[in-house]
Amino acid sequence: MHASDQDFMRRALELATATQARGEVPIGAVLVRDGVVLAEGANRPIGAHDPTAHAEVEALRAGGAALGTYRLTGTTLYVTLEPCVMCAAAIVHARVQRLVFGAWDPRAGGAGGLINVLALPGLNHRVEVFGGVLSEECGALLTRFFGERR
Repeated sequence: MHASDQDFMRRALELATATQARGEVPIGAVLVRDGVVLAEGANRPIGAHDPTAHAEVEALRAGGAALGTYRLTGTTLYVTLEPCVMCAAAIVHARVQRLVFGAWDPRAGGAGGLINVLALPGLNHRVEVFGGVLSEECGALLTRFFGERR
């Protein structure tokens, strides 16, 4: 883990908190290269009517637009919840160097919680993974969100 991992995760938490106010599941993502934020994303599948509009995909799309390429080499993606299988595959295809996430997702996690898509044999890229950064804060945000809906 790098010294700034917690700082970037805190920014992802801010994005997650803001998206919660719009009725979206509170997940935020921040894409960084060389200590500089390239792009950010927050969950918006409900508002966008788009099942692929997860925070990670939103950040990857914005990062690709910012860099003018889909190959996001040398980047780190910070996300408040372990990516799902779809997002984990997108992270591999985008050539993200590092993935840092907060809370584990044993029901749908694609980075080790349910299955580790990032380590599937035959993939042409490997992503360094660091889970559990600010996991208590990230998990508490989701627990509160779903608790209020029950």
